[in-house]
Amino acid sequence: MTAVAMAAAVTTGAVVGSVGPAMAAQELPVLSPFRQAIAAAAGSDRALAAFYQARDYEPLWTGRGDARRREAFFRALSGAGAQGLPVRRYDPAVLARAFREVRTERDRDRLEVLMSEAFLQYAHDVQTGVLTPSKVDPDIKRKAPLRDRRATIEAFAKSSPAAFLAQLPPHNPDYDRLLKAKLDMERLVARGGWGPTVPDGKYEPGDSGRGVIALRNRLVAMGYLGRTASARYDGMLQHAVQLFQADHGLNADGVAGRDTVRALNVSARDRLKSIIVAMERLRWMNMDLGKRYVWVNEADFTARVVDDGKTTFETRAVVGKNGKDTRSPEFSDQIEFMVVNPTWNVPRSIVTKEYLPMLQKNPNAVSYLKLINSSGQTVSRDGIDFTQFTAQDFPFELKQPPSARNALGLVKFMFPNRYNIYLHDTPTKYLFKRDTRAYSHGCIRLNDPFDFAYTLLRPQTSDPKGVFKAALATGVETILNLKKPVPVHLVYFTAWPTARGTMTYRRDIYGRDAEIFDALAKAGVALDGVQG
Repeated sequence: MTAVAMAAAVTTGAVVGSVGPAMAAQELPVLSPFRQAIAAAAGSDRALAAFYQARDYEPLWTGRGDARRREAFFRALSGAGAQGLPVRRYDPAVLARAFREVRTERDRDRLEVLMSEAFLQYAHDVQTGVLTPSKVDPDIKRKAPLRDRRATIEAFAKSSPAAFLAQLPPHNPDYDRLLKAKLDMERLVARGGWGPTVPDGKYEPGDSGRGVIALRNRLVAMGYLGRTASARYDGMLQHAVQLFQADHGLNADGVAGRDTVRALNVSARDRLKSIIVAMERLRWMNMDLGKRYVWVNEADFTARVVDDGKTTFETRAVVGKNGKDTRSPEFSDQIEFMVVNPTWNVPRSIVTKEYLPMLQKNPNAVSYLKLINSSGQTVSRDGIDFTQFTAQDFPFELKQPPSARNALGLVKFMFPNRYNIYLHDTPTKYLFKRDTRAYSHGCIRLNDPFDFAYTLLRPQTSDPKGVFKAALATGVETILNLKKPVPVHLVYFTAWPTARGTMTYRRDIYGRDAEIFDALAKAGVALDGVQG
């Protein structure tokens, strides 16, 4: 019997000899040296040692009146697999067997501590994630909002067990939608997925043949097209392709080209992995996101302003290109101010890796950039032999004054951070027309930066557009502070539910989700939610 099946049996009492509600209600014998045994068993865990000491070593799981607590915890563990958690970490089957096999006070104290350890591990995993983000990928700078272990078990001891356990997962409608999507996708995978894939090629209205039939059947299986016997690429099929493209971040032109076919052929099993990863990512963000916040989904190439849970502004974004030093990181911060007519202080890494080689070939290259010495003075390039410098000893900085050609455009939005990442305008507008928009050095470029600025300023002025344009008209660098900083979350979700409950998917451009799922699998997470 699998661990989850055993856990369910423990809850229902369906297995002879298991600790179901009937047996959980039985009182385990009170053994006099129990307190000393608990102190010794919990001694290696400071949180548990302090917890039991504070309660005078009274048991939490194995004493009189603890049956409801045991039952509630086993019931929660029976759903751990559905949450995308590694059930073997808490192993309800081992816990159930330990209850059946209690014979001595030593057995009992081990069981008491084993239950508390399993509870704390489960609470940690379901609240704030199975993994430590930065250990999976160094570009994931996010720090999960960890709870104090002693405070957690103390609160549990004082609360209604079932209610306490129910509030541990993220209370986020998107998490609930992902949970439902996971269960639906598991059933689909068990049935064999969406059937045959679509042959490589380009399919467009008017076409017919084997590939069009495969395209039709795939879209029918995915729910984008009703049952039809048509073998032609007709209007209904074109509309279905457009719906699919919209859900997958593709140009909804109704032509099934290379990128569309590639997205169509992603298996249900791989989509399930993306959903499980998205649930883990939301556990890392199990905190108050803010009444108003900015949500930048790097995998979706978009930036949004969310007010009271609803998107009130959205724009296309360009994110960091897929290189070792250029991928956009993930973290949360607060936008404190915007800089209108910004100066671009070229990062040292760009100066030495990109511009120094250009200057060594031609001292007048990138003439729009000013050369600044260590005293902060602008110096002439005349007479400077750039070939004498290396990346390590190059003594100058490069700056680009405010202008329409400035690499930052005409405004940047600042949330000061150690990674030197911010949102900004750009003169390179044509990139926003592309489906995949990973071209920057790590910062986030916005397609509609002025409208974004007006949206941020709106709560503090009756004329946000006028305030912004007045600063812009000066032509000099000007700071506009936000009276109330706005939380900004740089995230990376390749699977995301809509308010209607349907799922949207994106490419894993940085390979991060693949890394996360591999780490989850090593921790014991299974695709079908059943480990054993």
